[in-house]
Amino acid sequence: MSTVPLGFNIDAPRWDQSTFVGRLKHFLNITDPRTVLVPEEELDRAKALVEGCRAGLVPPGSSQEQLLYAKKLYDSAFHPDSGEKMNLIGRMSFQVPGGMAITGFMLQFYRTVPAVVFWQWVNQSFNAFVNYTNRNAASPISLRQIGVAYVTATGAALATAVGLNLYTKRAPPLLARWVPFAAVAAANCINIPMMRQQEIINGITVTDGDNNELGRSRRAAVKGITQVVVSRITMAAPGMSEFILPIIMERLEKFTFMQRIRVLHGPLQVLLCGGFLLFMVPAACALFPQRCSLALADLELELRDSIVAKHGDKVPYVYFNKGL
Repeated sequence: MSTVPLGFNIDAPRWDQSTFVGRLKHFLNITDPRTVLVPEEELDRAKALVEGCRAGLVPPGSSQEQLLYAKKLYDSAFHPDSGEKMNLIGRMSFQVPGGMAITGFMLQFYRTVPAVVFWQWVNQSFNAFVNYTNRNAASPISLRQIGVAYVTATGAALATAVGLNLYTKRAPPLLARWVPFAAVAAANCINIPMMRQQEIINGITVTDGDNNELGRSRRAAVKGITQVVVSRITMAAPGMSEFILPIIMERLEKFTFMQRIRVLHGPLQVLLCGGFLLFMVPAACALFPQRCSLALADLELELRDSIVAKHGDKVPYVYFNKGL
């Protein structure tokens, strides 16, 4: 085994995480959909390489580029809290292939109630996997709570989508195409808090700037989950498809050649969704820092007093993983 290059810290961010551009570059790196195709054995080797680097040892001949690529694979496939391998469907790197297919079909098949119900159910099933996978892993959730979150979120999405579908029967076609976005936004506002309710009930672990645990905070959980909801709705908004794609498709469908190839309208929307998602997934994730902060003054009184009693005024802010 050889030693790690002098001064190299594999856990140090490659880009400034205090700026949107820096976070965007980071998430462009780890949400790369090509990592979905990486074999499980290579992911395990990447994890071993990262853990070896943290211990100060790497295989002989390992370059810094190899170490950075291993960290990219590690960040894309392993949970930042537990270090456990995430299920494939729930990884953010799967958002492009998974999301483009589901969103493309939701936008194509929106004219009938059965179609809306079916594709909203498929979408919420996908969201349930994503929300569970990207939770704060320090807060366990039971199978019953997962089931309640899934049923509640799916019910809200279906009720909104079906209601809007019936309401817009006589509305212009362009307005009817926005039904999927309204349903997805409503479901996200319920699905994510419900899926992560244990964090709100019991709080999440907060640390100081040196990652020393200070206690658990419910207010930190609420802030983190709120930011995740905003990010997810943004992911499903203009760039993803539901505002721009309806306009594009409405214009395209007026052309004679498009009317002759109706069978290709679905595949075309899927491809366009994928194009938008390639940018919108990392952009939405980058809206807020992954390592979220909260001022000491905004914490619960009991936790704040405990921190002040132990550390005085040396901890003005606490930090925590908000999830994705």
